Amino acid sequence: MRILLAEDDRETGEWIRKGLAGEGHVVDHVLNGREALAQAMSGDYDMFIVDRMMPGLDGLSLVKSLCSARIEAPVILLTALGSVNDKVDGLGAGAEDYVVKPFAMAELSARIAAIARRPKERKEVTELTVGPLHLDLITRAVTRDGQRIDLQPREFLLLRHFMERPGRVQTRAMLLDAVWGIHFDPKTSVVETHTSRLRAKIDKPFDKPLLKTLHGVGYVLEP
Repeated sequence: MRILLAEDDRETGEWIRKGLAGEGHVVDHVLNGREALAQAMSGDYDMFIVDRMMPGLDGLSLVKSLCSARIEAPVILLTALGSVNDKVDGLGAGAEDYVVKPFAMAELSARIAAIARRPKERKEVTELTVGPLHLDLITRAVTRDGQRIDLQPREFLLLRHFMERPGRVQTRAMLLDAVWGIHFDPKTSVVETHTSRLRAKIDKPFDKPLLKTLHGVGYVLEP
């Protein structure tokens, strides 16, 4: 599994990283909640292991932010706070499991394996909302602030791709693959052209731009 570990204590984080790497997992270790959130938005992880008490953005706030961003990989919270109320708060925020420090590596490994064995629930999503943008997957209606926006079929697919990944940078190659089914660079401006047309419809008539260009990197849709 590819795991993002957010643990502000370097020694503890390195102990966990080495232990899980020894079991075949790929572990990225970050030292604070804000860095973890940024990494989660740009990466593709199977699981998050999050320390509850971190500087900048605490573990509970990080879990809530992941849920808001529709990042569905399970989260295991690590904490020295072991009361029933603390566990309820953690699980209520959206964590899948809760491990109280100090713990043995065997316990953490067992909990990771148990979560991996659980069947994944498939939730049928029929609507997408990012800030003032709303997309209905059934009727294919798109609105911003209640105002109807008419899109061409490819523009609709492009917007859907962005809205399913809010805040996550999408490169030109990613968009070619996901929206056009092209797995190589055709050396055309098809991505740039359609993204420009989409921006003209969802952004230009309104005050705040949502679809942003990161020059030399790609595009990102942010509320």
